[in-house]
Amino acid sequence: MTSFILASGNAHKAEEFKDLFQGVLTVSPAPKTLEVDESGKTYTENAYLKARAYYETYHAPALADDSGLNIEALPEILGVQSARFAPELSEYSDKCKKVIELLGGKDNRNAYFVCVLCFYISPDEVYFFEGRVHGTIGFALKGDQGFGYDPIFIPERKEQDGKSLAELPEWKNEFSHRAKASQAALHFFKESMDKSRKKP
Repeated sequence: MTSFILASGNAHKAEEFKDLFQGVLTVSPAPKTLEVDESGKTYTENAYLKARAYYETYHAPALADDSGLNIEALPEILGVQSARFAPELSEYSDKCKKVIELLGGKDNRNAYFVCVLCFYISPDEVYFFEGRVHGTIGFALKGDQGFGYDPIFIPERKEQDGKSLAELPEWKNEFSHRAKASQAALHFFKESMDKSRKKP
């Protein structure tokens, strides 16, 4: 139950999860990336679709994540479609600029990232964990330590220095939406293992 195949062939993402799970859970990238129809209306549905597809293909417990950026003033864009936003733009830097352009001079720039993890152990044993990080959308791209929409997302922190997620790699490792979801999963699986060891 502690070894999972990642619903992605991305070795970098597998390494990231390996660090987050502190050796309690092991995650390996899939031998080949599958084309999964992410037709769900929620992060939970899409994470489930991906995890189930990899479980059925590789016959092993699978871990999938689905994440995205939600902007209060622009609820019709991004969300579960974050990765597919503005398909005519191939670079995320251009997608970020497009978001800033669409927000224009709106006063409400509140936003939040969501990550949902789905651990598909068997058809009868599926677990979900969610993490969120709140913040605002900046007026320009800042930083080069992140990816996706990190350069325009300014997370809520006690240090009100206006730094974007792409300028805060160490903070992100501990407090990002993916980190929070992973911490919840780690806590759950640790407790489950401890209970199993105590059974006579």
